Amino acid sequence: MNKVKKAIVMGVSGSGKTAVGQALARRLDIPFVDADSLHSPENVAKMASGQPLNDDDRVGWLTALADLIAAQDRLVLACSALKRDYRNQLRAADPALTFVYLRGSFETISARMRARNGHYFIGEKMLKSQFTQLEEPVDEGVLHVSIEQDLDAVIGASLTALGVGPQP
Repeated sequence: MNKVKKAIVMGVSGSGKTAVGQALARRLDIPFVDADSLHSPENVAKMASGQPLNDDDRVGWLTALADLIAAQDRLVLACSALKRDYRNQLRAADPALTFVYLRGSFETISARMRARNGHYFIGEKMLKSQFTQLEEPVDEGVLHVSIEQDLDAVIGASLTALGVGPQP
């Protein structure tokens, strides 16, 4: 059995959290959850209308995520975790929690977002708000993975960062 029990794949919207998180969960043979699925209908409607969420909007969502983390033995969670306080709240649910930060430029992520369909998080204004709110994790023991490469390379780099090694 691998040593990774719980990991959060974090970054701004469009960084590849879901795709990378699903691949990691398959490779690690543990459950995957997309944190977006736990947003309230009000939060989803707000984002769908082009309005960024604020800290107050995220209170219930972060509590639900922390409860999920505490309740699961093993988990890969795709979650923006934009601010240090958010990461600390999630880490309090399990101090052994590992974070993988998918780091990329605004230009790269904006181009990826323009190419995707069917997601409620849309628009350059929304992406700019995420970059503005993002407190890049430094000195937090967070694993950094560049997304300025193709998806397979990002997945491989994430697995290597987790100490699992690339996919067989």
